[in-house]
Amino acid sequence: MQQIDRVTLAITGASGVQYAARLLECLLAQDIQVLVMISKAAQVVAATETELRLPGTPDEQERYLTERFSAKPGQVRVYGRENWFAPVASGSGAPSAMVVCPCSTGALSAIATGASNNLIERAADVALKERRQLILVPREAPYSEIHLEHMLKLTRRGAVILPASPGFYHKPQTVEQMIDFIVARILSQLGLAQDLMPRWGEKLL
Repeated sequence: MQQIDRVTLAITGASGVQYAARLLECLLAQDIQVLVMISKAAQVVAATETELRLPGTPDEQERYLTERFSAKPGQVRVYGRENWFAPVASGSGAPSAMVVCPCSTGALSAIATGASNNLIERAADVALKERRQLILVPREAPYSEIHLEHMLKLTRRGAVILPASPGFYHKPQTVEQMIDFIVARILSQLGLAQDLMPRWGEKLL
């Protein structure tokens, strides 16, 4: 497995912020710096679905996440939607990998069309134009033809569409194990080691 030292994590307003929280926890545990962007809708979803109570400003969110996940100083960096001087806004500063988790269909559409109306969209646009790794984790059902067209367009341009669709061959007993199934797939796509889930062919839990 390769070892990367920085990852961009964008959290948008689809259901499933639990995946993002667990992914952030796992990345930090591997001593990876995570550059985080959180949409307004994601803050609402987080408060609705989880015990996370994300503060309103990027600086406050950074302190909250650092404390919540016992991160090292500077290991979590949070950037606001219009911080165009953030490293993720430029190909010369952005990490080599970006994950949008969960990825709302609105964010999917904006990324597919190159809208770049906010920092999340711009960061994804940078990843595509620089031919860097971009992983999108949509959580929607059913998908419309528009959603599928956007996924196909992005796949053809090098993005990875990784729907939040847990498998059951490992016989999960808890919601946390179902979350880990998806997070393990994301970590594997990033080329990072993971012990959350056995790989197919290995002994299942």
